[in-house]
Amino acid sequence: MKITTKFSLLSTVVLSLCSLQIHADDHENETTNDQHLFQPEDIFQLEVATSPQVSPNGDHVVYVRRSNDIISDSTRSSIWIADSKGESHRPLLSSTKNYYAPRWSPDGTRLAYLSDTEGKPQLFVRWMDSGQTALVTNVASSPSSITWSPDGKTIAFTMSVDVKEQPLKVNMPAKPKGAEWSESFQYITRARYLADGRGVLDPAYTHIFIVPSEGGTARQLTSGNYHHRGTLSFAADSQAIFFSANRSDNWEYEPGEADIYKVDMQGVISQITDYPGSESAPVVSPNGEMIAYSRRDDKKLAYRNRYLHVMDIDGSNDRNLSADVDNAVSNFIWNDNTGIYYQQMLRGITQVDYVTLRGKHRNIATGLSGVSLGRPYTSGTFHAADGVVAFTRGRTDRPADLFVKRGSSELQLTALNEDVFGHKTLGEVKEVVYQSSIDGEEIQGWYILPPNYDASKRYPLVTEIHGGPHLAYGPVFTAELQRMAAEGYVVFYSNHRGSTGYGERFALLLQNKYSSEYDFADHMSGIDTLIEMGIADPEQLFIAGGSAGGIASAYAIGLTDRFKAAAVSKPVINWLSKVLTADSGMYQIPHQFPGMPWEEVEHYWQRSPLSLVGNVKTPTLLMTGVEDKRTPMSETEQFYQALKLRKVDTILIKVPGASHGIASKPSRMIGKIESIIAWFEKYRTQNDASEKE
Repeated sequence: MKITTKFSLLSTVVLSLCSLQIHADDHENETTNDQHLFQPEDIFQLEVATSPQVSPNGDHVVYVRRSNDIISDSTRSSIWIADSKGESHRPLLSSTKNYYAPRWSPDGTRLAYLSDTEGKPQLFVRWMDSGQTALVTNVASSPSSITWSPDGKTIAFTMSVDVKEQPLKVNMPAKPKGAEWSESFQYITRARYLADGRGVLDPAYTHIFIVPSEGGTARQLTSGNYHHRGTLSFAADSQAIFFSANRSDNWEYEPGEADIYKVDMQGVISQITDYPGSESAPVVSPNGEMIAYSRRDDKKLAYRNRYLHVMDIDGSNDRNLSADVDNAVSNFIWNDNTGIYYQQMLRGITQVDYVTLRGKHRNIATGLSGVSLGRPYTSGTFHAADGVVAFTRGRTDRPADLFVKRGSSELQLTALNEDVFGHKTLGEVKEVVYQSSIDGEEIQGWYILPPNYDASKRYPLVTEIHGGPHLAYGPVFTAELQRMAAEGYVVFYSNHRGSTGYGERFALLLQNKYSSEYDFADHMSGIDTLIEMGIADPEQLFIAGGSAGGIASAYAIGLTDRFKAAAVSKPVINWLSKVLTADSGMYQIPHQFPGMPWEEVEHYWQRSPLSLVGNVKTPTLLMTGVEDKRTPMSETEQFYQALKLRKVDTILIKVPGASHGIASKPSRMIGKIESIIAWFEKYRTQNDASEKE
């Protein structure tokens, strides 16, 4: 599964990726070549357990094992199977191709999954007793949301279907034989015509299909120019499918609206819910009498909790089972017909909980994490069947492994990264809780100490800010920040106001205020706390962040010159231009701003880092993917040109072929972090930590 390489080859990959050669100061950290520390090439060796699925009898767990491939510079997915008692662990489907999205048949005798072994992803079914495998579909687009019918005879899935739209009747002359003309024009009429990672969208809609589980012709059930995405759930008699969609003719302008529908096997669609806001992720109870689903109101705010609701199969007798849980809940799994498993994130930690139909909650497992490799985002998932709960859990020094819990007994089934980290020393992660200087709001954060930390010294400090901003970091493994720690930095990160997992009030403290002096105060107060603790060197402060964290870091250097250098990745620099050029403007304008940009020019401008560029003195690295449609390259280029006009030391790094997720490939993750480290090293005043006074 793992391939080793010499560091010289990796360096070539990184430099060719970034088209960058930065010569740092002559000093080098003495630990740089210490192979007992986390090295750039180690990123290629990382593996992650994700997408667990418990067999119906609880005896086995299949999961997706993601491994980085240094030759193809990609992350490869295979399917492994483990005995839930820890007695065996072996590959089920593993090769140079990808195997993912495993789903057990209701009787546990077969496993459906998706794979690209035939070129484009297709649906397969494997008979578990013999290992025989059947190609079930031969479709033109990638299937998703695969779901078995209760009788095991049918598999449903969703798939994008192209439509022919001709907004203009253009009469072009006939092209002569052998002539080579330019590509055809793109005619765009949709309000939402861009998607990050996909670019300009071809006219297409997502529909629900069914196919016999033993193979045959896939048949489309839904109709109309609407998207039918997300969780699918069969009725108990296998004769209808419940799903969520916005089937309003105004759907493009209603990104926060969705209702639950059902479609029968003849394609007749019936609407089940009609509440303001979003009803989604329906899951029918085993007895077919109830539906659990997610519900969010329609208030035009940047963040709203999602609640777990249950209703009768016809939509009546609706009740909120998580009304007392002040967080978003998700991933609903019925336990017989008496209660429902779900997950939430609480103060940086993801956990599995359980609620009875009478609304009594209890915790099942905590510490789910480790699926996000780069930065320390909260992550993890679970599945449950027959009293067995399987979940993914990492540590601050390990990515996610597979665990199971049966009753009060908990068991770790895998140890995927001991070969990489068993002989290495990673930075220790510690919690810090402090009050923001602007209003006394409590903020939770963490800091990573360099390996071999000496408490008698102060260290250079990197503050790294998470994206969203309505997301969260936690005390989990992070390849990017551990690399900084290995180079002798203390790395600080926090869940500033606006982060999720602290209730709806806290998440909305940044409503119409991002970025602003409020989140800035949250970051700076944490920095000052670490200085007061004698950990951080006040003369060697650095700042970095990506996406919303890029906005915050760019805004921060417009408010202070305390930082020696900044690394600003994929930022928004000018909100007036961003919301009208990016793929997310249709949602952001009504939910995150008080009005249209031409109506609220001053508000948009005050929230833009470009409004503060006249104050910036901090040397700044800028990095964005060339194909980014979420925070377009034009945003980064505006800041670059402005800083150059001010003669601030600045470097612009364009990541070829990358969309918003610039670290989506292993070499890009390495290129990103090693470029940032090199930039900081250029401005780091000394190699060794300073002695405390």
